[in-house]
Amino acid sequence: MKAHIAVLPGDGIGPEVLEQAVRVLQIVGTLCGHEFTFSEHPIGGCSIDAHGIALTDETLAACRKSDAVLLGAVGGPQWDNPDAAVRPEQGLLALRKGLNVYANLRPVKPHPALFDASPLKPQLLDNVDIMVIRELTGGLYFGQPKFRKVVDGQRQAVDTLVYTETEVRRIVELAFHLAQQRRKKVTSVDKANVLESSRLWRQVASEVAAHYPDVTLDHMLVDTASMRLVTLPAQFDVLVTENMFGDILTDEASILAGSMGMLPSASLGDGGPGLYEPIHGSAPDIAGKGIANPIGSIASAAMLLRYSLKLEREAAVIDGAVDSAITRGCRTKDLGGSLSTRRMTDEIIESFQSYT
Repeated sequence: MKAHIAVLPGDGIGPEVLEQAVRVLQIVGTLCGHEFTFSEHPIGGCSIDAHGIALTDETLAACRKSDAVLLGAVGGPQWDNPDAAVRPEQGLLALRKGLNVYANLRPVKPHPALFDASPLKPQLLDNVDIMVIRELTGGLYFGQPKFRKVVDGQRQAVDTLVYTETEVRRIVELAFHLAQQRRKKVTSVDKANVLESSRLWRQVASEVAAHYPDVTLDHMLVDTASMRLVTLPAQFDVLVTENMFGDILTDEASILAGSMGMLPSASLGDGGPGLYEPIHGSAPDIAGKGIANPIGSIASAAMLLRYSLKLEREAAVIDGAVDSAITRGCRTKDLGGSLSTRRMTDEIIESFQSYT
């Protein structure tokens, strides 16, 4: 297979972890007889510095022409002025909207060898295997109007939360489809006791459920879900929710895996290139030190192979090698170890031979 991948390193530790993900893809491609090519493009703060905007038309066009997009992270303190008209995160939001990747998949499956890295009791982590599906292109992050103004001498800010029936239905349909391939349980998370948008969400989810009699649907308020993620996480199979709730809940769920550096994500739409990125941020406090955990980025590359290129065997090679390295005790600083970003990747690559 020949495939072209657009690479967007971004800011902070983004370039460091993405370099290792590209190394892994290159080696897997060579081992398995594929030809992967890569082109690098700016996004986020580095794009603001170079071009005055967080996502250029040229970067978006290059991503649309690719077979898949691999992203590092955006943001940093030098661009963190709340009064700034242009912010790095605008590039990420514009990229998601521009690629129409409305479904964000975030798997959470703690490795038994890392149970001690989580603040939770090990017995709570047994059998935890969650797929969080976050709606990615609607809700508060994209709703209009959105503005700040002064009213009667007081500063006022407005964000608008909007969801259409179509937006809700397509993401919930995906959740049920994936649940059929897993343990056949969907938990739909909302705030239906307060929000009108959540009442629509709950109604549409129930309508979709009627077409999947083999899958159990539970409705759960977001405050209850946030509590149960850290008290009864094994009860979840597929968890589907709206944009902001999903953003918050998956960061919380990262403690199950021991570190935000462990978790990957895939953002998918109806055709077109998928967008793959670790869920962690740019971590400016450790940027340039060579100690960032590359596993989230490498696991995102595995999801790229699985979902965009349909190379399940090759994705399994990466996943198996990551598992092997962790089992052997390989750890970066965030997991209590001392391996550098590159050395951790070396350990993962050394495990490939066992899986090819």
